[in-house]
Amino acid sequence: MLGVENKENMNIVIVGHVDHGKSTIIGRLLSDTNSLPKGKLEQVKETCRRNSKPFEYAFLLDALKDEQAQGITIDSARCFFKTKKRNYIIIDAPGHIEFLKNMITGASSADAALLVIDASEGIQENSRRHGYMLSLLGIKQIAVLINKMDIIDYEEKKYNKIVNEYKSFLKKIDIKTEIFLPISGFYGDNVVNKSDRTKWYKNFTVLEVLDNFNAGKTALENAFRMPVQDIYKFTNNGDNRRIIAGTVESGKLKVGDEIVFYPSGKKSKVKSLEVFNAEPPETVSAGESVGFTLKDQIYVKRGELAVIHEQEKPKVTSRIKVNMFWLSKDPMIIDKEYLLKINTAKVFAKIEKINKIIDASTLEDFEKNEIERHDVAECILKLERAIAFNLANEIISISRFVIIDNYEISGGGIITEALEDKQSWVRDKILLRNYKWEISEITNDERAEKYNQKATLILITGKKDVGKKNLAKALEYQLFKDGKIVYFLGIGNVLYGIDADIKGMMNNKENVEHLRRLAEVSNILLDAGIILIVTAVELTQNDLELIKATINTDRIETIWIGDEITSDIHVDLHLPVIKSEEDTVNKIKNLLQEKGIIFKPF
Repeated sequence: MLGVENKENMNIVIVGHVDHGKSTIIGRLLSDTNSLPKGKLEQVKETCRRNSKPFEYAFLLDALKDEQAQGITIDSARCFFKTKKRNYIIIDAPGHIEFLKNMITGASSADAALLVIDASEGIQENSRRHGYMLSLLGIKQIAVLINKMDIIDYEEKKYNKIVNEYKSFLKKIDIKTEIFLPISGFYGDNVVNKSDRTKWYKNFTVLEVLDNFNAGKTALENAFRMPVQDIYKFTNNGDNRRIIAGTVESGKLKVGDEIVFYPSGKKSKVKSLEVFNAEPPETVSAGESVGFTLKDQIYVKRGELAVIHEQEKPKVTSRIKVNMFWLSKDPMIIDKEYLLKINTAKVFAKIEKINKIIDASTLEDFEKNEIERHDVAECILKLERAIAFNLANEIISISRFVIIDNYEISGGGIITEALEDKQSWVRDKILLRNYKWEISEITNDERAEKYNQKATLILITGKKDVGKKNLAKALEYQLFKDGKIVYFLGIGNVLYGIDADIKGMMNNKENVEHLRRLAEVSNILLDAGIILIVTAVELTQNDLELIKATINTDRIETIWIGDEITSDIHVDLHLPVIKSEEDTVNKIKNLLQEKGIIFKPF
């Protein structure tokens, strides 16, 4: 027999134009399903009486003082209620244009939506915007609530006019719903109980509609996906567990499953499932927060996507085609760098191309060279590194993203296509290498503790004849004298060794292959815990991205020698032409100490 704790869970977002009655409807749902804390309804009514203020069901939800003072909802408030079938989280998203960015945060986690339209005011510009945003977020289960029917005397003709007009709009944005309900949140008509005032309406109440929505069934049928939220290490009482934690977005996981992490491609088997303050479960499913340990101590970081090996792979690339909307007062422009957050990963992104702009309220499309406030755009984004994801038509929650500018959510959308990037040709090789990699019994952390250093690749680049090689050797010698395990890998060591078969083939393809092989050698040495120093002439950002794609660490420090940086590479340290070798070596040592790569004495 199923207990309450085993009921389905479902997230519902409620959206609509300001003052169209969302909070009142939620208050009704809480009250009429007996989901309020004991005495809460009476407490709010008494507060209203003392303040000589008429009671409204919206006050049950509007807990913040400034919200009650202004009479508007300014954040994504969450509340809970239950039916015999399932437990609900209702997310009340703001209706003001100024608060649309809060709506994105709320709607992005929803399985379904209630969209509210005031019967007396009719369809507003925000009503269409909200509908479009729900479409962009991939929410297909939508019920439209025609609220405040009491104000229009429950007139069927006016109700039908709104239904037909809004249904036509939704059809244009690929939302096919036949669920339209005439309700009154104030009087409770057709919210939880059927109303005698709308005898012409023969269909479901809001509560019945919610219970008829699908909750998680599609996600459970999909392949396992869990974005890595964090890695927890334990050291007390001989406990050496490393628990990889996150929320399961889709599918199921059990002990013994072989897991591959993307985009790195590292693999291991699940050793144990871990949950807080409870017995370890046999399996975990979509919607559950969980941790698990691995048989092998591999280096996994936040933002990777955990996938079961036998199941369909996610997409991995640094170029994506997206549908997105923009909410910031400052337009989104080409060549400016923004922060893209998808699942638990954060990566810098730029617009590569704007394919078209769509007016969310009129659906007119046109060409522009920037994305302005409230615009909806189809565009191509170039990311600083590859991410792992699914497309919107595969697993919608794994395709949703937001754009952050100046520490604020400024836009969001879904990924519709994975595009080939300059590292695509090498990525499959890297994924296969990582999958076949023989993992040492000595972990990276154990090597770092033993050697008193963190394995790091130091790339010294710049124009020809600026003293890069002599500097690298001097740095190597100084770190060696300091007791570090360090090695300078001269490019000639690679060119006339493992690159001998392609030496002399100076077309671009072979030059890239030289770089790939250099990165593969570096990867092995870094896995051994070494601080590796490499010099190269005028590396570009594409060169650096190829190296980063090949090496299983984020510890790459790039140093440019010379008065002027003559490529597009992003460097960690820019030093002028070397005048004092000792002074330059000390500056690099300071960088390594500040980054925690080597010990910094007090």
